[in-house]
Amino acid sequence: MATALESTTAKQHRLAELREFLMNRRARVSPAEAGLPDGGQRRRTPGLRREEVAVLAGVGVSWYQWLEQGRDITVSPQVLDAVARVLRLSPAERRHLYVLAALNPPAPETAPEDRDMCEGLRRLIDAWMPFPAHIMDAYWNTVLYNDAAAIVLGMSPDSAPNCLVSFFTDELYRARVAHWEEVAPRVVAQFRSACSENPEDEGFRHVVEELIGLSPEFAALWERRDILPGGQNRKEMEHPLVGTLYVEATQLRVPARPDLVIVLHTPLPEGATAEKLEWLVSPEGRRGAMYPVAG
Repeated sequence: MATALESTTAKQHRLAELREFLMNRRARVSPAEAGLPDGGQRRRTPGLRREEVAVLAGVGVSWYQWLEQGRDITVSPQVLDAVARVLRLSPAERRHLYVLAALNPPAPETAPEDRDMCEGLRRLIDAWMPFPAHIMDAYWNTVLYNDAAAIVLGMSPDSAPNCLVSFFTDELYRARVAHWEEVAPRVVAQFRSACSENPEDEGFRHVVEELIGLSPEFAALWERRDILPGGQNRKEMEHPLVGTLYVEATQLRVPARPDLVIVLHTPLPEGATAEKLEWLVSPEGRRGAMYPVAG
């Protein structure tokens, strides 16, 4: 049903789009793909008939006809999922169907053809050199990082795989975050915001339970129940070789991979940060990192 705030014009446009979308996708599914005989010459148009979609989805023929006609009828997520299955909709198309039917869309999913994108994402963060960049999954586990992130943020195969766990338990990372006590509440509030978008996902619960057992500071901040959206954070990092680095960390999402977050660190004008980062990743800077100063 249309919401009370939806204008008559917007509603008419939405229902017209729903009609055209369903007709278009129904025409793309052959009877053979749906497990039905094709009917030979009896079919005047390609694709499934309306009554076939209704039967395969387990809904009334009249109801599906009204849906495809763009009538303002009540729909449920279960029925839309059944229709999406019969019409062989992709995850993105299924979300689009929900929007056209005026229902809250399900959480984004990664389509099978988009799962192998890591090589392209690796090229993206490597192209961000000499500035730090890394990629996290939905639970803030590190997926990929460039050399600058290893040098500046201390990311390595031996460090904790989860960025939130590292923030509270990794002594090297903690020592490099200036004003750690001021930053920590924001970090926890942003992770809680990510959790709130996926309330039934046990992966978030496992990270929280692990950290509560490891860090009393995290446990206390988690109990505050603060919420902040992820986006941009100003960071001050203390590096033993070059001093203070001022960067802006920006979280980006790729629609085709909603399970991943790209974090790009952009140098701010203060403290000659860009020049310091360029030196750190240079051969001279890398040699200096082989003999790090304590801190």
